[in-house]
Amino acid sequence: MIGDFVRRHIVDTRPVRIADYRRLLGGNAVAFIGFQLTAVAVSAQMYALTRSSLWVGLLGPVALVPLVIFGLWGGAVADAIDRRKLLLASSLISWSATLTLLLNALTLHSNLMILAAVAVQSTGFAVASPTRNAIIPRLVPTELVPAANTLNFTFSSLGGVLGPLLGGVVLASGGYAVAYLIDAVLFTASLYAAARLPRLEPLGEVTAPGARAVIAGLRYIMANPVVLMSFVVDIIAMAFALPRALFPEAAATWFGGSAVAFGWMFAAIPLGSVIGGLMSGWVGRVRRQGMALTLVIAMWGLSVAAAGLARSLWLMVLLLALGGFADLVSAVWRQTILQTYAPDDMRGRLQGVFFVVVAGGPRLGDFRAGASAAAFGLTGAWVGGGILCAITVLIVGLSVPAFRGYQPRS
Repeated sequence: MIGDFVRRHIVDTRPVRIADYRRLLGGNAVAFIGFQLTAVAVSAQMYALTRSSLWVGLLGPVALVPLVIFGLWGGAVADAIDRRKLLLASSLISWSATLTLLLNALTLHSNLMILAAVAVQSTGFAVASPTRNAIIPRLVPTELVPAANTLNFTFSSLGGVLGPLLGGVVLASGGYAVAYLIDAVLFTASLYAAARLPRLEPLGEVTAPGARAVIAGLRYIMANPVVLMSFVVDIIAMAFALPRALFPEAAATWFGGSAVAFGWMFAAIPLGSVIGGLMSGWVGRVRRQGMALTLVIAMWGLSVAAAGLARSLWLMVLLLALGGFADLVSAVWRQTILQTYAPDDMRGRLQGVFFVVVAGGPRLGDFRAGASAAAFGLTGAWVGGGILCAITVLIVGLSVPAFRGYQPRS
């Protein structure tokens, strides 16, 4: 009975038996702790320098432009060259941005330098992320792709928990430079994992990585309403409801400027995602995935709205974690659709678009939150965004019959 419960409800770990995937998973998980630590430090440092949530929100559009440009271009390149070499090169670009943040924290203390470093970091991340995701179906059998995706999201979410919690401690004791130094050291794990990958030359027809290749990928998406809507509902979730840019002001206004409270707010959503990943055995058995995606994103929005009304830190963390649980389930379904439906010579481009949406949506959300807080106040921006997300996703998601009735191919 216990064994049956584990098989049905607990995360599938079979992909870690494959050495190349195991190293890629482990290296990315370790590096992501540092990445999240830096995200916390950047937001906190920007608020400390400017005392403005609007400036914190500006980190979003500054990161968004290179995410869009190089996410689409990087996906096209990943379909045309050795993905191992591309992953190494793009990872080094991100690493250089972390070193720039470290130098700025030690010497210049410039908010403009922070913006520049975030733009460079986004450039490297925009190429590395779709490349890494396009590699996964080359390392594991097709039937294990959903399990591999779940493990990826779960470990990334675990980094999203540990990074902010570590950030709260580091910022309270060591300062911004120590945070960036830790990130730089942890990132070497990702570089090692990429270096140990086998050669991953393109399979099938190779299209030159330019505008024509990008347009072909976009046409593929536009021709499939299920795939297209999986992007649309995620943009609604992140752009309307994500409250991340409000965390520094919330910590200062509601919790007396506590660095620990600040770290817990950042950690709450990925904490819920970790729990969702560990209890994800049921995810692959859901058949009406379009309907389910719509409902879990509505749950995300309502959880965020409720968290904005909480004045107890632990109630806020609980509600944000509930939203994180919904976000993990949504992410696994959307990623698996792309990786299993697309041929290998199209996967890089589709992962590029996926990355633009997944990484760009939160940047839009940061800007929306910061601008809304300046116009309507902290509570209005937080609660209003969550409610707007829930209403919009239900209207949009349920209005497309192909998406509403979508079931995965057997």
